[in-house]
This record gives sequence, C-alpha cells and structure tokens, in this order.
Amino acid sequence: MSEDLDSPESLEARVGAALERPVEPEVRAFAERLAPVDALGVLFYGSNLRTGSLEGVLDFYVLTQGPQEEKIWPRVSYHEWHHRGTILRAKVATMALDTFRAAAAGELLDTTIWARFVQPSALAWERDPQAGSAIADAVAQAARTAARLAVALGPETGTPEDYWRALFRATYAAEFRVEKAGREDSILSANRAHFDGLLPLALLAQGIDFARGVGSTIRPELPLAERAHLLDWWKRRQRLGKPYNVLRLLKASTTFDGAARYAAWKIERHTGVPIAVTPWRERHPVLAAPGVLWQVWRHRKAGNRAA
Repeated sequence: MSEDLDSPESLEARVGAALERPVEPEVRAFAERLAPVDALGVLFYGSNLRTGSLEGVLDFYVLTQGPQEEKIWPRVSYHEWHHRGTILRAKVATMALDTFRAAAAGELLDTTIWARFVQPSALAWERDPQAGSAIADAVAQAARTAARLAVALGPETGTPEDYWRALFRATYAAEFRVEKAGREDSILSANRAHFDGLLPLALLAQGIDFARGVGSTIRPELPLAERAHLLDWWKRRQRLGKPYNVLRLLKASTTFDGAARYAAWKIERHTGVPIAVTPWRERHPVLAAPGVLWQVWRHRKAGNRAA
C-alpha cells in the first residue's frame, strides 16, 4: 500500500471528497425515496458501493434529526422498489445523527459505527449542504477513533496497512458474527485507494505525531500512558461487544420491518425455493420460521428424489 505521508490534505477534506464519490442514479433515487421527513442524509455503503452493482441488497444508513428514540439502535428495515423495470432491494438502518456522531467518536460502548464507517461510504442523499457537512464531520470522527485504536493495537513500528489489519482483526473478533479468516486482508485489498494515506491524516487530525521510517513505515509517538488508556477503553468495549450484538439481533428479530420479505428473498436466492409471504408470516416472522424451514426441507428432499 503506497502512502503519501507528506500530503497537505486535511482529514475533513479527504472524508468530504470520499463521501461525494459517484454512485448509480438508481441508488440516489432509492436513497431519496427512503428518507423520512426528519432525515438529514442517507449513507450508502457495502460491496455494492465498490462494484456499482444493483444486484442483491443495497445497504443504507438513514440519519435523522432529533433525539434517539430507541435505546438499542439502529432500527432496521427491508425495502423493495420496482424502479424502471428493475427490482431494487435495500436493508436500511435508521438512527439519529447525534447518536451516530457520538458512536463514531468513541463516546459510546458501540464499536460497529466507527469500525464500519472508517471504511468506504457515500452520501447518497442529503437534505441540504449543512446536513451533509454535519454527516461528513461524524464520518471523520469515525476515522479518528479507528486510527487511535489502530496504533494502540498495532506494532511499535509498521506500515499503515499493519495498523489497519490489527484494528479490523480485533473488531471482527469482538463482534458476534462469523467472518472468514483473513477478512481484514480482503477489506484492505478491496479498498486500497480509500485507505491510502488515511491513517496519517487521521492521526495528525487529533495531534498524534509519528516518525517516518523506511519506505512507508511509521512509528506513532503515542505515550505509554495514552496507549494504556486506549487499551483499557478498548477492553471494556471488547468484553461487551458480543453481548451487545446479541441484544441487537434479538431486538431485530421482533422489530425488523419487512423481515419476512427479506428472509423469503434470501431463502429463494440461496436455495431456489420460493416462499410465499402471507400476512401472518409478515406479522410473525420468528414464529413462521420453523414452518418455512420445513417447507424448504420438503421441497429439496422432493427434488433429490426426482433426480
């Protein structure tokens, strides 16, 4: 990974430009359609941002004004939109911008916001330039938080890629989800342009200097007391990471708007078995799950017999 350690660019300018990256017109139209009346902006992220594909499920974060209503956030929903002959599908997380900013800055116990939004995202829709600026500031906070922890977890001297790798390895291990070994390497290799030069900017933006070494290596000048404080900060979040994510999954199982349609689409996509979304299944997706799984099993068993 080539690093320009002497770039005069500021972190804010870097993040602002990154959020303005082009996205497909259909994505912008869908983002605007998803925005409620109190929305300030809609962030688009995930693999579809990188590839430009409209296949699968598009990932959005809708950021709203006002206080956060849910104690366990974000609120998750699934949407389908028939747009110009194409069915667009979206998984949408909704939360207050103030809560998003606090989480990105590391002020809350949550690890998912800053770990997710130090990675690429695009501002697919904004209410006005002031709202867009506030969202860009929050995303820049995510870069600061992630960079701080990266140098606390990483080696005394290393390349920026070494520090990002240490960060993502730790955050994936702390969250309640299954990822293939080496997931951190795939993130970095797929997003080289995004991470190129980001770590030095994020460190300097918060007064953390570094000595330049051979090639692109750096030695962050992080006092021992500050490193110890950061590691204590991380250990608390690391301990609570899996329980907190379990709570979110439990909440989502009863409050995920459109869960039945989302599950039906996923099942048909992976098994080829079409699932009818009845009004009862729409209202009670968890209770309906055993019957759906039985239907899939019988359908596949019948298919095996026919073969």
